[in-house]
Amino acid sequence: MTTEPPPGQPPEDDPFLKRPQEPAPPPDGSQGPPPGGGSPPGSGAPPPGGGPYGSPPPGSPYGSPPPGSPYGAAPPPYDAYGGGNQYGGPDPLSGMPPLADFGRRLLARIIDALLIAIPLGLLEWASSDRWVYQTRSGEDTSDVISRAYSGSGLAWNLIGIVAYLAYDTIMLRRDGQTVGKKLLNLRVAMLNDGSVPTTSAALARTAVLWLPALLCCPCLWQIILIITILTDKPYKQGLHDKAGKTVVVSTAP
Repeated sequence: MTTEPPPGQPPEDDPFLKRPQEPAPPPDGSQGPPPGGGSPPGSGAPPPGGGPYGSPPPGSPYGSPPPGSPYGAAPPPYDAYGGGNQYGGPDPLSGMPPLADFGRRLLARIIDALLIAIPLGLLEWASSDRWVYQTRSGEDTSDVISRAYSGSGLAWNLIGIVAYLAYDTIMLRRDGQTVGKKLLNLRVAMLNDGSVPTTSAALARTAVLWLPALLCCPCLWQIILIITILTDKPYKQGLHDKAGKTVVVSTAP
């Protein structure tokens, strides 16, 4: 066999053989796009699909915050009572009478307490010997107290609790005034709109006001309520006011 090309065809290493022409480089010296349509290295264009320097992909922590994100739109100002608040909203006391001063509140409370305590005390004194106890040899104070809060003593305690709760709840639900508050031109009002307390609000306020005092610690509980009224800003609310979401305001004489 011969290695010579067929007649009429030049050899493969013929320098005059016409080879495929390569595309000429751009005049500015930059390279063309690589195969596959991607951006050439160093071109500065972001890769397709989004990346850390272009448009963030969906769900990226650097994109728009999802709904409810703490870094998105600020939530509306918090208001526990449904009215205005201290962060720029309307003042819940706007348009309401001024808050009652502490002296008149205390005097009104003493009047109301005596209105219940005196009749109950007289009835109990006339119908039982609860207040007369004979101590026996070796008895300590706890034994005497235990006997005082058993039998008829327990019954009178329950009667007193019902009387105090019913008195305040019914009076506040009617027009926001007990007898003591009416005499001193005071009224209990809902904090959010100044209306007469609802039944649930009046009951919650009365329960926090009287139950701890009637069940265990009358003096200590009254001191706690006084401290909370004097220190609360700006509404002068005691713990019982906060429970009922109420304030005590002045009324016209």
